[in-house]
Amino acid sequence: MSFRSFARPFLLSGALALAAALNAQPAAAACTSSIPADALIKKGALIMSTNPTLPPLQYTDGSGQLKGMRIELGEEIARRLCLTPEYVKIDFDAMVPGLQGGRWDVINTGIFVTDARTRIMQMIPYENQAISISATSSNPLKITKTDDLAGHTVAVEIGGFEEAQARAMMKDMTVRGLTPFTLRTFDTFSIAYQALAAGQVDAVVSIDAVAGEYQKRGGFARVVSGIHPTPVALAAKSPALASAIAGVLDEMQKDGSYQKLFAKYGMKPLDAPIAVAQPK
Repeated sequence: MSFRSFARPFLLSGALALAAALNAQPAAAACTSSIPADALIKKGALIMSTNPTLPPLQYTDGSGQLKGMRIELGEEIARRLCLTPEYVKIDFDAMVPGLQGGRWDVINTGIFVTDARTRIMQMIPYENQAISISATSSNPLKITKTDDLAGHTVAVEIGGFEEAQARAMMKDMTVRGLTPFTLRTFDTFSIAYQALAAGQVDAVVSIDAVAGEYQKRGGFARVVSGIHPTPVALAAKSPALASAIAGVLDEMQKDGSYQKLFAKYGMKPLDAPIAVAQPK
């Protein structure tokens, strides 16, 4: 064997390695985050909290991996900010205290916008959601409006906008002389829908997207939807980070990726320009 023949594999290997190194260099240097270091909990990372109990928006698949529209959105925001996305799975009622306590940079659970919340954190509305009522597929109570829940038992996930809206429905029924429904709270919507399937409750109050997903899975019917449509948001503690996220979402609106992501999950995107919400 000649030296040339012997050396050819090594020369080829070296050339490929050099080409790979040259190709890798621009990618490593191409993305540098402009987010101030003091606006992040961990250098180079965007840490987001989520409660993965709301399919198809945020949930875990059979292998325990986070999936859903909001998970994908958070990952894309992090990519465009030149940060590595990291998620913390946590119950909803711990999210605001955790944000204020510096445990994560962003609440990514579609938190509903209220004036009180805009006073304590930076909220970036990006999605509209409304409340739905789910029954079993046969809808034995023939529910077509909220008043049809009067005197019955209703389930909801504890601590969120849905529970607040359910309690507002109960109060309104009482004011109008109706017998309010009995509200049972559960740790997750998954358990609430299990209770409905088992006949332990007569209906579930959830958001439109969740009710639609459970209807697709079978066994349930979304019998009322579109109640009290309200913007939902990402929330951050740092004004600089919130402004940067709003800029990314605005960019995604303009390049069409925002609308494409919403269409993938059968959701209606926010038509208005995206900006950090200001308290009234």
